[in-house]
Amino acid sequence: MHETSDCSKVLIVDDSPDALAMLSDALSLEGMDVVVSSSGRQAITLANTTVPDIVLMDAIMPGMDGFETCQILKAARGFEDLPIIFMTGYNESEHVVKALASGGVDFVSKPILLDQLFARMRVHLGNARRARSARNALDSTGRWIVACDGNGRIRWSTPQASELLLRVGVRPDAGAYLPWEVAGWLSEPQPQDGPPLPQALRYSRHSQDVEFRLLSHSRDGEILLRLVDRHRGTDEEQLVRAFGLTLREAEVLLWVAHGKSNKEIADILDMSPRTVNKHMEQIFNKLAVEKRTSAATLAVKVLWRE
Repeated sequence: MHETSDCSKVLIVDDSPDALAMLSDALSLEGMDVVVSSSGRQAITLANTTVPDIVLMDAIMPGMDGFETCQILKAARGFEDLPIIFMTGYNESEHVVKALASGGVDFVSKPILLDQLFARMRVHLGNARRARSARNALDSTGRWIVACDGNGRIRWSTPQASELLLRVGVRPDAGAYLPWEVAGWLSEPQPQDGPPLPQALRYSRHSQDVEFRLLSHSRDGEILLRLVDRHRGTDEEQLVRAFGLTLREAEVLLWVAHGKSNKEIADILDMSPRTVNKHMEQIFNKLAVEKRTSAATLAVKVLWRE
């Protein structure tokens, strides 16, 4: 596992000293940074101080069991992408169901076959890194994105979306729920005949007006929503007002601010590179700049101002 462990930190949670010693030695030999815990409560404290990349969780422990420990960890901000692999006894199918329902990504049966465990850890470490990378990209571009399930239960949100949710009185923590009006809108089935249901919903509370826009449904049931502060408008609308751009020019400038090339912008907006070049000429004229870096800087100043 050396080629993919990359000094990953693993938290092992098991009330058996022998199991902790065996797994700790095996994973240390694979080049991993190992932290051990003999109880669920201690594991939660260690996770917050050591920030593991992956957790091996014993299902059955005295006091707080592995399922409850997993639920608490996965509900904490910053641990949305933390992969937790459960360790269960043979023929305990109910443990497998509870493990996945509590937020675990996988399970291995005891006695543990190390080669099988290492293979599963490689897969989940890679998936977690990709998920964190995608989320970091959303955070850095200032996108107001929240992910939830079909019942409106929040899975994660970008910092910008969390701040906007708080302003309308919604807790943005993983495991909390979006307003019932939003949840009801999301759960409505699309009609077989007639016009489709609207892809956006306005929600007003505490003198705030937020629009929830449906971006996508994934096969695992995750729904992505884009939040728009209607007092400010969308990113594109802000650029239109600030610089007198057309909406299409604003869309181009937005992606310039996100570091995309003209060819990438053409693919994203489904237009020809030549059309993008023409829009860039108009953007330069209206912003009174000569370079795309200067245009991007002006756009960011508008989009990220308080």
